[in-house]
Amino acid sequence: MRSWAMPLCFDLDGTLGHFSSGFVLLREALGELWGSAPSAEELGRCTGSTDWEIVDELHRMRFGTALDEAGYEAYEAACVERFRAVFAPGGREAVAYAGILDALHRLAAHHRVWVVSGNAPDLLAFKAEVLGIDPAIPRLGSLPRHDRTALLRRALQDCPGPHLYVGDRPHDLNAAQAAGLPFLGVGGAVPGAHPSLPIDADPEQVVQSVAALMR
Repeated sequence: MRSWAMPLCFDLDGTLGHFSSGFVLLREALGELWGSAPSAEELGRCTGSTDWEIVDELHRMRFGTALDEAGYEAYEAACVERFRAVFAPGGREAVAYAGILDALHRLAAHHRVWVVSGNAPDLLAFKAEVLGIDPAIPRLGSLPRHDRTALLRRALQDCPGPHLYVGDRPHDLNAAQAAGLPFLGVGGAVPGAHPSLPIDADPEQVVQSVAALMR
């Protein structure tokens, strides 16, 4: 397989697998820190797609001030604790998209591959471990004052393009377009003319689709 100098970036949630009730656990974590959980309606009014953006928006709604880094770290720790408890052995199970994960590892053997996610970094590390993602594959989670586009640009800085982002939601496509990247969709939630694959795609389908976009 030909090796490309430019990296490939994969989202995690909904792209490589999924962890049910993630937003419920986010709200519960904030309820533990803030005394009462944000409502589903408040969460629905958030426009960002990363943990930093969402928690910052909820903090502004609740307290009228921006979230600081100490507050974000406290959220991250509380959220990871929730996920570890819920997805402990014998508890709720994450769903891994085996073919896409296999393709991720095949691609990483020949190319520069990143997992770029809207999850806070420690939560991303936990989810990557549960899904069996090779620790050698670099990950970039949600950072203060970064939207998803800024995260992609940070992962790809100083690397010649075009690059590629693989994601499953409209915000993934929007971030790819804003960063000037080709986009490969996973699942049926992202309308448009871009190539898309089903969540049960086999590894060769994924690799061939990536190769076609990188030509």
